[in-house]
Amino acid sequence: MKPDSINQFKLSIIIPCYNEFDTILSLIDAVKKSPVVNKELIIVDDGSKDGTRELLDKIKDDPDLKVIFHKINQGKGAALRTGFREATGDICIVQDADLEYDPQELPIVIQPIVDGKADVVFGSRFQSGRPHRVVYFWHRVGNSVLTLMSNIFTDLNLSDMETCYKAFRREVIQGIQIQENRFGFEPEVTAKIAKMNLRIYEVGISYYGRTYNEGKKIGWKDGFRAIYCIFKYNIWA
Repeated sequence: MKPDSINQFKLSIIIPCYNEFDTILSLIDAVKKSPVVNKELIIVDDGSKDGTRELLDKIKDDPDLKVIFHKINQGKGAALRTGFREATGDICIVQDADLEYDPQELPIVIQPIVDGKADVVFGSRFQSGRPHRVVYFWHRVGNSVLTLMSNIFTDLNLSDMETCYKAFRREVIQGIQIQENRFGFEPEVTAKIAKMNLRIYEVGISYYGRTYNEGKKIGWKDGFRAIYCIFKYNIWA
């Protein structure tokens, strides 16, 4: 890891947020303490109804934050679309607000871009010796099936298409028109970057997954939508 070279680049950290009252302040604190010094935090509250908006409203004047409020809930993809549009960094990365991904590992994910080797980097939960919380078997199966289907059409050899940690050179992600409003963002953006002749890397990360009782939101309907998106953006679009 090369902190000096990393901090020559400005990192835009896009944080989509919906009903994360219990984690959002801890997540913001963790991101601020991440090893990347030159960064901007863009938080997009996607119509939260559990008090998250009120928490963010109290800290929206923090000079280290850019807080944006959606009037109604539209979905993760819509929040990311807003966040990417506002980004000014050299590199953009997605950071979920639920503490499943460790901001201390941001330098690991962006290093291939910093080194000039990559245009896009996926942080794989399944390609590392780092901690990985044991949670749902069928989620892992579903993830593997979706990643395999995506790889068949994109001809990429990713191990974790559905990962949150995706980093992009800013020009790359701002040049992509994101259409999906919910979790279909993942297969959509994967299909679109696969068609752009970009240098795509994958690095291993840790994963602290949470249960539905702890606030996990993605469900089986999102899995079917992901299958539809794989066909839509690889074949029909």
